[in-house]
Amino acid sequence: MQVGLAEQIWKMKAFELEMQLVSDKKLQPFLYLEGERFLWYAPHSGFSNQVGELRNAAVAAALLNRTLVVPPVLDHHAVVLGSCPKFRVSDPADLRAAVWDHSMQLLRERRYVAMGDIIDLSPIKAMVRTIDFRVFVSLWCGVDMRKTCFSGLCCAVSGGGSLSGDYDRCRSMLSGLGGSENGCVYPVQNDCRTTVWTYQENNDGALDSFQPDEELKRRKKISYVRRRKDMYKALGPGSEAEDASLLAFGTLFSGPYKGSESYFDIHKSPKDHRLQKILEKVEFLPFAPEIVAAGKEFAKNKIKEPFLCTQLRLLDGQFKNHWKATFSALKERLKALELEMKKNKGSSPIHMFIMTDLPPATWSKTYLADVAKDGRYKLHTLKESDELVVQTAERLMAAEHGLRICGDCWINHSRKHRNNEEEQCL
Repeated sequence: MQVGLAEQIWKMKAFELEMQLVSDKKLQPFLYLEGERFLWYAPHSGFSNQVGELRNAAVAAALLNRTLVVPPVLDHHAVVLGSCPKFRVSDPADLRAAVWDHSMQLLRERRYVAMGDIIDLSPIKAMVRTIDFRVFVSLWCGVDMRKTCFSGLCCAVSGGGSLSGDYDRCRSMLSGLGGSENGCVYPVQNDCRTTVWTYQENNDGALDSFQPDEELKRRKKISYVRRRKDMYKALGPGSEAEDASLLAFGTLFSGPYKGSESYFDIHKSPKDHRLQKILEKVEFLPFAPEIVAAGKEFAKNKIKEPFLCTQLRLLDGQFKNHWKATFSALKERLKALELEMKKNKGSSPIHMFIMTDLPPATWSKTYLADVAKDGRYKLHTLKESDELVVQTAERLMAAEHGLRICGDCWINHSRKHRNNEEEQCL
């Protein structure tokens, strides 16, 4: 009974707050977010790198007890970091500004897709608070993000004023180009040239094992020193960043390099069981249910047989210089499958689903053309215009997972007060 009474009192207080918000619309965006502390970052490069950054960002948000602002999916290499091993990367503030500019381009062109719509964040929902970038920007800056919407809930929670000055100021704040905005935003300027983030390693401030060699220092005239830095000590309680409402990183991408990590080296936490559980959860974040269901449907109804799935990345970055090695690996795998089928006295062709950035029209004079003509193999592909792809995209946009997974109170408040905008949006 006492619990029930307490819940009723809490609901009454919440209703009183809603009425106050309705009576003063100028205060609404800020009151929705009052007391919340957020973390956002600048994703870049290809989709795989962006997912890797999302995983690291979820870990950082949990470690620092902040709500993670989940970004959109950026076009392939629309925002570029550079090279950490060569100590040639974009400044964190410039990177954040580039992400904002590209996000606004996606908004204008009605091509905005939230990362939370594509990647299923439900495995970490109980451990990491999240807010969709559209909702955050709408509430934080008061700007209208409804052009990013394809369905009702998004329209109801992404409205705003739409003044051009609001967009410009929001860009300046989120990028950190305008400084720390009186302590409201703490822009993290550490990048992979100087910092490797760690946690509970008892070596805070120690030199990292990977440093620029003397030839690179002399040739590029650089003097960077990479140090291992405890993220919790540097950006958590008691730090200069603690009271900032928004902690803004540049990149959170990282990869192994010469016995170290390029930037983010928090992969296990034996002393912190809560964080260790999050690290285990983010190790594999599945695609949204609609994508998984479409894949199963394609395999069952189109391929209908056990198959080899192969990704051939041939036109992107360094991969365009390694066609021979890529095709050689595929040849060896197919030979191994052929031998296995002979042992089992199988006579049907080897089914293979191919994902590649090399258009079929340009397969001639490549190993793929030989495979496509060889009766021992049956190739399967998906095109952007295929009905299954189009239908799955429509279901994804209607599902609005990126908004629903958040489930935080400000979305519910915002939706109630903006329901009249829902029909105007679509």
